[in-house]
Amino acid sequence: MSESSADVVVPLPDPAPVASVQGTLALDLQPRFDPPETTTYGHHPVADVIPIEAPLRHGLEQWAGRYLQAAVEIVGGDRPVSQLLRWSSHEVYQDLDRRAQLVARAGRHQAGQGRVQPVRPRVVGLHTCFLTRDRVEVSAHVRYGDRSRAVAARFVRTTDERWRCTALEFA
Repeated sequence: MSESSADVVVPLPDPAPVASVQGTLALDLQPRFDPPETTTYGHHPVADVIPIEAPLRHGLEQWAGRYLQAAVEIVGGDRPVSQLLRWSSHEVYQDLDRRAQLVARAGRHQAGQGRVQPVRPRVVGLHTCFLTRDRVEVSAHVRYGDRSRAVAARFVRTTDERWRCTALEFA
């Protein structure tokens, strides 16, 4: 009698031992005792991905501070959003407009018309991290009376040598 292919028993190989790290990342979990490498600019340390000369850093920090000051004033209703049109991506511009409209609706005022308020937002601190010569991320400390907020932004230099905000987050 001949065996059909359905009747043939194929032996399975012996199971392989399972390593204790299978399915996990091989991470070095030993602590690092040395601080990360930083340089100093003025009185505060910076941690750029690439080294940047001081004039470029200083110019960008001044410009980014003015941009972010205008952005928080737009959201607060003190400035029209159109003031940042040239320096904002379409997405950032629309988000600023949406935020200004929401705040205006909640405060029952017109967005961008200026209003009398006892306290205005003020950028009091700024930190930059150059990812490349043409891309920088900025974090800002914004004071609003006794309260603080954080704002983060990404700026990209365009082909016409102008900085443009491509991401803006309020926390």
